[in-house]
Amino acid sequence: MSASLITLRGVAKFYGDRLVFKGLDLEIPAGRVLLVVGVNGAGKSTLLRVLAGLASPSAGQVEHALDKGRMAYLGHQTFLYGEATARENLRFWTRLQGLRLDDQALDAALARVGLAQYAEEQAGNFSRGMAQRLNLARVFCLSPPLLFLDEPDTGLDERSKGFLHRQIEELRAAGGAVVWVSHHLERDLPRADDVLHLEKGRAGYFGPVAGFDASVMSGASTC
Repeated sequence: MSASLITLRGVAKFYGDRLVFKGLDLEIPAGRVLLVVGVNGAGKSTLLRVLAGLASPSAGQVEHALDKGRMAYLGHQTFLYGEATARENLRFWTRLQGLRLDDQALDAALARVGLAQYAEEQAGNFSRGMAQRLNLARVFCLSPPLLFLDEPDTGLDERSKGFLHRQIEELRAAGGAVVWVSHHLERDLPRADDVLHLEKGRAGYFGPVAGFDASVMSGASTC
């Protein structure tokens, strides 16, 4: 079995007196895609932030086999600088991670998400979908071995969704791991290896996709 990149032992999260989840014992191995599902308010995004080290658990331990510089997080916020151009945003973020990419490499990354013609346009002028595509380019320039995705296809067109899915497959094939919050079960379950179903503050199911009964989500709001 592949080495675990993240291990959770008895992890819980509270906001004041409100329980989000508790008693989570998980191992996320390399070379796997984990889909995190659950109804609205189940704690999917909160868990992703805890896994990524962006929020602290209220109890339990989260152990990472990689340092933070080798992890990437894509959430609802794009973390872009509006006054900087698309290319400048990519240059800043890649240099922050110790990469020195020339303009040709940066423009190639923009071209992969359909933004080549907007390389010198300020990111603050971008639509939500364009900003998310730029964020995708930023994340995948880093080639992270551990990637956290929180509903990453928000605002993306079909071409950009295809790019996202190909990058997920390539990362898995290279031995990386992806933790992916999704509410598109029918579409995204076939792209995953494992499922974590958060239900009533606990792990209702954690295991291979083949063993998950997706009908338990039928008719529920999973946003």
